Amino acid sequence: MKDRINIQKVNSKAYQAMYALENFLNESSLSKTHKELIKIRASQINGCAFCLDMHTRDARKYGETEQRIYTLSAWRDTSFFTEEEKAILALTEEVTLIPTGVSEDTYQRAAELFDEIQLSEILMAIITINSWNRIAISTHLKPALEKA
Repeated sequence: MKDRINIQKVNSKAYQAMYALENFLNESSLSKTHKELIKIRASQINGCAFCLDMHTRDARKYGETEQRIYTLSAWRDTSFFTEEEKAILALTEEVTLIPTGVSEDTYQRAAELFDEIQLSEILMAIITINSWNRIAISTHLKPALEKA
């Protein structure tokens, strides 16, 4: 793959705007686990290797298990995730796959489990990682291979 524009270098103001969203999310009530599950699942759907590498590493740093990370793409077929996490993952999938829309059932389930502030933070986390995925994919950001 040929290298492409490095937006962070050529237009740092654009990156600063994205980092402002990240800073907002860092101050939010969302747990680190919830944020990383959102980031990993959206990045799986979008096929963003750079973000998958980054956020699976971050999730492990925050105590996430390998088993849950490995099975995240099949979360519905496990008993590894809480009801709150299942609602977050369903919402993440439907927002990420926006042409199909967010179903009323998925939205209402999340609204039952989270207050309006938390729900707004979850939506902003999903929207933000989808934006980062699109930046990384369109500019060919590549993860570095970890040395053994």
